[in-house]
Amino acid sequence: MSQQLPDVQASSPDVTVGLSQVGVTGVEKLVKIAREDKRPIVLTAEFEVFVDLPSWRKGADMSRNMEVIDEILEDATRDEAYRVEEVCGEVAERLLGKHDYTSRAEVTMEAEFMRREQTPASDRETQHTVDIIASATATEDGTREEIGAKVVGMTVCPCSQGMSAARAKQTLEDLGVEEGTITEFLEQVPQPGHSQRGHATLTVEAGGDPDVDLNDVIDIARDSMSARIYNLAKRPDEDHMTYAAHADAKFVEDCVRSMAEGVVDEFDQLPDDAVVTMKQSNDESIHQHNAHAERVVEMDQLRSEVND
Repeated sequence: MSQQLPDVQASSPDVTVGLSQVGVTGVEKLVKIAREDKRPIVLTAEFEVFVDLPSWRKGADMSRNMEVIDEILEDATRDEAYRVEEVCGEVAERLLGKHDYTSRAEVTMEAEFMRREQTPASDRETQHTVDIIASATATEDGTREEIGAKVVGMTVCPCSQGMSAARAKQTLEDLGVEEGTITEFLEQVPQPGHSQRGHATLTVEAGGDPDVDLNDVIDIARDSMSARIYNLAKRPDEDHMTYAAHADAKFVEDCVRSMAEGVVDEFDQLPDDAVVTMKQSNDESIHQHNAHAERVVEMDQLRSEVND
């Protein structure tokens, strides 16, 4: 007769300190996202799954965590989901139900998403990649879900551009060009400034499912920078991107504020307690350091500041 193995994880730890997160990371799964009248989008997603652990318990049931992850993600792959954040929410809720000792379950997911688009000047079809971010937190009070994206774009430093404009103005004055012509020229031809590759992150978290379209989130983040960038770029596209970026030079702080304005304009339906996270990081071209700015704010406060 086989002897039942002891449940070591359920025993008391030597040090009775509770833990906020215990779980697994780096879990890769295929997830199908359904689309009306179109083939589903298949994502290779990486998940992190955590529960909290009380001070009186030595360990969490890792095998049970994996069982729940496999169960719900296999369902999502087989039956198709309509929102990636819903997948995270269902996993979190099942985790909470299966662990009688935990009060909080967290699930996060990241995946690379490909979108088709047209180049801005040559109108050629191309694709660009976006990192999707989704998460959910389930407690006895309910489940909050988050959806968002990380995108890449281009920025131009307004300070550097201002110095170039001053140099151009002085040079034109020295050449005897009239003041009105100088002003008109500088308005029509943006002066050079050092450029950066920008990384914008925008997420929205709300009770239940955030009432936002992921494509809108992506577009707001991309448009918050000086210019969009494209995988395919013919010479007219390069000229378009360079001109557009220098015509809309932005500090890293400007990009975050542009995201804020876009969120308020586009997502009027969000509840007041929805949490918006906006981050911008720029890879500096003339410095060894990078620039960063961010804001985490509830929607009612964000509306108040933008509309003030």
